[in-house]
Amino acid sequence: MKRFPPAIADLAAALNSAPGIGPRSAEKIALWLALSDRENAARWVRSIQRAASEVFACEVCGALREASACDFCDDESRDGALIVVVERPQDVFLLERSRAVNALYHVLGGRLSPVNGVDESDLNLDSLERRLQSGVVQELILALSSDVEGEATAHYLAERFQSDRLNVTRLAQGLPAGAGLEYADELTVGQAFRHRSPALGDAL
Repeated sequence: MKRFPPAIADLAAALNSAPGIGPRSAEKIALWLALSDRENAARWVRSIQRAASEVFACEVCGALREASACDFCDDESRDGALIVVVERPQDVFLLERSRAVNALYHVLGGRLSPVNGVDESDLNLDSLERRLQSGVVQELILALSSDVEGEATAHYLAERFQSDRLNVTRLAQGLPAGAGLEYADELTVGQAFRHRSPALGDAL
């Protein structure tokens, strides 16, 4: 026996594929949209289509941009000597909310994971290499997850980029062990920035 009309079932299945939306929540949202007035439903459709067609990754830093230029890369008030390295575009906005640092960003697009077949060639490292060649950047701040894969990625980056002219640091271990940035509150993120430490310190 079918619970919902096919159109609602398909919508619920699509919603259920999004992070953080379980089957029951997906069904509730699908029903709410189906029972909403036409204009409200049309607004949702327009918003989704716009986000899918007009939002891109910056070719320089990998953060999300909507216009031809990246708001972060083009912001002259930011400290160009600091680059904060994160795993995902959404991490940039979490760090921005903490107001802990006024730096530039670089999104790796993932982290090293041999089990899943992800190595350094799969990460956004060529662009980072080019940014460092200018000699302007003095510190890379690794704002990565504190689980096994995040630790391995941080260690690889520290060994690859640490030099006499470039300091590579990591956020202090105030972040939840074994978890990503999305589970940290803004105060914790801010404290982690202020107490960051050398990336090749105690790990060796």
